Amino acid sequence: MNKPIKPIVNLGIFVADTAYRAARQPKMGETILGNSFVLGPGGKGSNQSVASAMAGGKTHFITRLGDDAFADIARATWAKAGVIPEVKIDAESYTGAAYIFIEEATGNNAIIVSPGAAGRVSVQDVEEKSDLIGSAAIFITQLEQPIPAAKRGLEIARAAGVTTILNPAPAATLGDDILALCDYVTPNETETEALTGLPVTTLAEAEAAADALLARGVGAVVMTLGDKGALYRDRNRSVHIPVMSAGKVVETTGAGDAFNGGFAVALSEGRDVVEAVRFGCATAGISVTRAGTAPSMPSRAEIDALLAKNL
Repeated sequence: MNKPIKPIVNLGIFVADTAYRAARQPKMGETILGNSFVLGPGGKGSNQSVASAMAGGKTHFITRLGDDAFADIARATWAKAGVIPEVKIDAESYTGAAYIFIEEATGNNAIIVSPGAAGRVSVQDVEEKSDLIGSAAIFITQLEQPIPAAKRGLEIARAAGVTTILNPAPAATLGDDILALCDYVTPNETETEALTGLPVTTLAEAEAAADALLARGVGAVVMTLGDKGALYRDRNRSVHIPVMSAGKVVETTGAGDAFNGGFAVALSEGRDVVEAVRFGCATAGISVTRAGTAPSMPSRAEIDALLAKNL
């Protein structure tokens, strides 16, 4: 009999995405007309959890919510995807929200996040979930909730022998003590530049920046490169995985979250890390063909089909 696959535990935030499409962003003091507006679920941790659950992973999500209507969006989103919520209700705050501008012609985006209750996730909140974290196959977190909480989660996971993933987004200054707790870090080009102070405009530069992170104690670097795919680099090998196209790009907002969610699932299933990166690229490749963040996450069947076409 096969042993049951251990769960993925994600620590992060949920926010309600308020997404505006327009030809361009307004200048300070200017008002322009937009082409559309959508209210939907977001937050990197929540999006990644949805991506993992949709891709077939048993996924728990640790966060805080306010006691308000946006919290109802969170619960409905998780229920639909199959995410198991590990939530503390914080009635003294509010469920977070994000302003997302989407450039109509390209699908590129600019984002402001106000975490609300999830910005008050504490070390104690994480310690209360230590048994859950310690039982996981994968622990993954980001930097939208307070960094001390993320660090404590990584410490608990590392002590229990759980594979740790840090998606260092949004970009922030991190100490070597945090990076040394990470089996994998998954920055994009901008976040890599913020962490290392090195430019990332070519594959050679990406490799050099990855080496700088390895020198600071990271186990391995999985750098997402937008339409150039992803770079996997550790102390023994370096592999560039090209992007997997599933159709016309509609919106790139949730691509990084889709990648991280898919990558975590593949690792939890015991796949080789390069194969796991390919799985993450396929997940992201499908997500960008759809509008929205959590609503754009593909099913396992869709991911498997795209992988089969790219063998």
